[in-house]
Amino acid sequence: QSVKHRGITMTTATLRWTSRRFCKRNVLVRLFSAETVVNDIPDDISKLLNRYRQKSQTSVSLQTLMKTGKGELLGKTYKDDHDLLQNQSATESILQQVAGFIRREMPIRLAHRINDLDSVPMMRDMPSVQAVKAVYIDSFLELIDQPKITSMDVEGHFAGTLQQLYMKHSNVLIQMAKGAYELREAIQSGEVQGTSQMGSVEFARMDECHSFLDNFYMSRIGIRVLVGQYLALRGEPIRDYVGMICSRTSAYEIVEHAAHDASRMCTRRFGDAPEVNIEGRLDLTFAYIPTHLHYILLELLKNAMRATCENHGVYGDLPPITVIIADGTENEDVVIKVTDEGGGIPRSQVDKIWSYLFTTASPTIQETFIADRDHSADSPLAGLGYGLPISRSYARYFGGDLDIMSMEGYGTDAFVHLTRLGDSREPLPV
Repeated sequence: QSVKHRGITMTTATLRWTSRRFCKRNVLVRLFSAETVVNDIPDDISKLLNRYRQKSQTSVSLQTLMKTGKGELLGKTYKDDHDLLQNQSATESILQQVAGFIRREMPIRLAHRINDLDSVPMMRDMPSVQAVKAVYIDSFLELIDQPKITSMDVEGHFAGTLQQLYMKHSNVLIQMAKGAYELREAIQSGEVQGTSQMGSVEFARMDECHSFLDNFYMSRIGIRVLVGQYLALRGEPIRDYVGMICSRTSAYEIVEHAAHDASRMCTRRFGDAPEVNIEGRLDLTFAYIPTHLHYILLELLKNAMRATCENHGVYGDLPPITVIIADGTENEDVVIKVTDEGGGIPRSQVDKIWSYLFTTASPTIQETFIADRDHSADSPLAGLGYGLPISRSYARYFGGDLDIMSMEGYGTDAFVHLTRLGDSREPLPV
């Protein structure tokens, strides 16, 4: 039997897949569990996905997010115009505008990524990647069934649905990193054959997989930003914040916070941690998403501390790590430099540090690491192989960058570039 659903003839079996109520009473709920393997997408759902994949994605900038959150694109502002930059509470019109945009945009972005997950060579067959694809399909089907945002009651229900999906996707990076580990193991065991002319492939340099992961992670950052910004706008107002964007982000405070977190993790691993000295523009503030900058700096400081401890040992004096914050009125970027004396990186290994498929973590850590969220405090000091490339994606998302310069035998300098104006649009993959 079949019926019409959004202009597509769908079989009864597919409709059962789209129905949450049915799934909750049926073993099909296992389709969306962490152990799921979904090899083939049903034809009816594939047609829906293709329809949405033909639509263009709409990129946004940091400035656009702030202007929308302030109501400037509606010709409106906040409930209290006298406290515009300090105690901001989004109006109903703002929330309905943002919710309407996400309702239209999210299925399009998900459809593009589902297609990538279903077509990337080798990785698409890994159990963890299949599980991520199942979560994305489930979210896509849920979102296309959401009604138009015509009232605050509908908006409230939509927000509740988004909150659930936001949490469901919270460990996708972990799942994808496990997928890379599964592929690494399959290649090394001979279960997956290489595709190079020599009949084998160097794992960390598989360009097609790298390109896929770059696009997938960049898109995922965009999805998390749009949904996170909307949900933050619905929350209690916080001084100097528009949603999750802080108009007066302090680079010094975030470096301090990241250094504290990295020191705790380093001490847990090695019993000690090097000091972190912060120099330069300690008074600098600018508009940014603090959680993004914290993730980048935490990754760089973790790496610097780990290299310092391994190179010098924890029984002697550990040389300090220096963080320099640079900015000027004529500067194009805010630049943060992290310098260590951890022995540097061999020139032959420099390219590999940007590979999602390369990690120095031990097999034991990779096999046993489980976390509920991507950026959990329980993550090991040496992670699952995506710290630096993901950090670079975070920096590039709003037009910045991350560069590494290393002197083997001495140490490494990392440069974080962040655009001052915030007018760069998302580099959305097609």
